[in-house]
Amino acid sequence: MTPPPHLPKIPNAPLMAKGPMGCALEGRALLNSSIFNKGSAFTTQERIEFKLQGMLPSAVHTLEQQVERAYGQYKSRKDPMARNTFMASMKSQNEVLYYRLVERFVKEMFEVIYTPTESQAIAHYSEIYRRPDGCFLNIHDQDQVEAILAEWGLPEDVDYIVVTDGEEILGIGDQGVGGVCISTAKLVLMTLCGGIHPNRVIPVVLDCGTDNQKLLDDPLYLGLRHKRIRGEEYDRFVDTLVQSVKKLFPRAVLHFEDFGLSNARKLLETYRLQLPCFNDDVQGTGVVTLAAIDAAAHVANLKLEDLRMVIFGAGSAGAGIADQFNDTLKHGGRKKEEAKSQIWLVDKLGLLLESHGDKLTSAQRPYARAEKDWESNHTDSLVDIIREVKPHILIGCSTKAGAFTEEVVREMAKHVDRPIIFPLSNPTKLHEAQPEDIYNWTDGKALVATGSPFPSVKYNGEEYEVAECNNATAFPGIGLGTVLCRAKRVSDKMLTAAVKKLAQQSPALKDSKKGLLPDVTDVRRVSQMVAVAVIQQAVEEGLATEIGIPETEENLEEWVGLQMWEPVYRELKKVSVHGASRAAKGELGIGRQR
Repeated sequence: MTPPPHLPKIPNAPLMAKGPMGCALEGRALLNSSIFNKGSAFTTQERIEFKLQGMLPSAVHTLEQQVERAYGQYKSRKDPMARNTFMASMKSQNEVLYYRLVERFVKEMFEVIYTPTESQAIAHYSEIYRRPDGCFLNIHDQDQVEAILAEWGLPEDVDYIVVTDGEEILGIGDQGVGGVCISTAKLVLMTLCGGIHPNRVIPVVLDCGTDNQKLLDDPLYLGLRHKRIRGEEYDRFVDTLVQSVKKLFPRAVLHFEDFGLSNARKLLETYRLQLPCFNDDVQGTGVVTLAAIDAAAHVANLKLEDLRMVIFGAGSAGAGIADQFNDTLKHGGRKKEEAKSQIWLVDKLGLLLESHGDKLTSAQRPYARAEKDWESNHTDSLVDIIREVKPHILIGCSTKAGAFTEEVVREMAKHVDRPIIFPLSNPTKLHEAQPEDIYNWTDGKALVATGSPFPSVKYNGEEYEVAECNNATAFPGIGLGTVLCRAKRVSDKMLTAAVKKLAQQSPALKDSKKGLLPDVTDVRRVSQMVAVAVIQQAVEEGLATEIGIPETEENLEEWVGLQMWEPVYRELKKVSVHGASRAAKGELGIGRQR
């Protein structure tokens, strides 16, 4: 066979992360810059040129040698929290080494640097605090918001901003100012999985107080020591942030993370037409779950438009999944009301009914059922609802451990050949059911995905991989694509394009015993593919503003790949501090000079 011709050189890759880096720092200042620091890997010439003689041991090591040493140090920590703290310390010293280590051992380290261990780190933020990593905005100093954000760079310096108010963190609730750690953790995943440059991001926490009495009683607590401020003052605070972002960083993506139920949906709907913004709890969860459902439908030989779905837990995540299912069906040709008629939401009130009125959130209201259709049924019993609906899909977002009982699961299996059952609540102890039980109760017929990592399940001599419905396979690619094409906003069709592309990467399409979603070890390639789909859709809708986006998919893949940051040591090029860019002076990103 004749090999394919070499791809033409891509003429316009604004964020290309290759070649030498200009650096105006030297000596101790250089070693203290996490984005430039190479530690023992500085070459002999670099040590001379950047005045590092005598500041480092004489041996010059490779990045891989450093990874081996760092991994040994990591393994010497005896519990997940100690390892989490070790990794946070490494990141503040040497970003390349940190990301290279995690990339090499991602399967092992993912649950340490993110959920579930990161939730423990957030809960103990004020106790283990060492140095500030993030942008701290105070609701009492709203007139300072724009000036504070301006310190993080010029309009062309920032690509991605994650903001939280810390009210609903990773299944552990209100963590106040400690929520800054979820902003930094999400940005770690944006870099690790999506290749977003780590010095072109801002992690933000909006300190509005906290309703967590344990924190208020803690003398070490680092946030505002009063109950949460809500209402008009809160709304004005968030709006001040958004308007400042629009003014200072007009091409950056604003990512809302772990806001409370009453605010998450409201903020997304208020601002999504004003700037490119995204809510991972709502949209990211919706995308990754729909991708798993799409793959499961293919395995079960069913059409997506024929599926009936019950969602147990109708908060931000549950309503987000319902919305994405609805949008996916609409973009596939179904009418809006027809699509909604295939979705049943169940929450603390039981099956959501129109008669619940003001007890329903704005996100829940479109899915409420007419009371007359359920007069003779028990709407507070999940088993009875399943018996009546006969759903193909049962999703758990309730944080109610064990809610999918044997009776519930067996009732599902009575009505469909391949029940699709996703207990998604985090952390693991809050899962609605254990995967092993689901397989046993359905005679191995269920198609399962979970919200946390689980080992494979053996049933009747067969081994089944349990897919993790991990948002990290979705939001980094969506964010990367939105950044690279400089989209005006994140449209519903862009998210649907992400769903389809992610579903196409499912290992289960080739082997039904494999996972419904790609493994986290393959996430960078997946993110690249998702970014391509997002960019193509943005171009089609006229939302992309970047000049010179390649037209062919092959060239577009290369264009995206060239701009994905990689954890490798780049040559440092000495530049004068006079007239040097802020990047060259180490003044950008989380690891900027302080």
